Amino acid sequence: MPEFVHLHLHSEYSLLDGMCRIKDIPKRAKELGMKAVALTDHGVMFRSSFIF
Repeated sequence: MPEFVHLHLHSEYSLLDGMCRIKDIPKRAKELGMKAVALTDHGVMFRSSFIF
């Protein structure tokens, strides 16, 4: 089976539909055997400085 990479994941910074806390995402992804995820927050820009 090919490896799965989740390409639609909203964190706590997507105010309308985000639920995952950023600090918990890597641990959970590892538990599920995922080597990568794509964080696709939307609706706000106040945390964009965290990425850069």
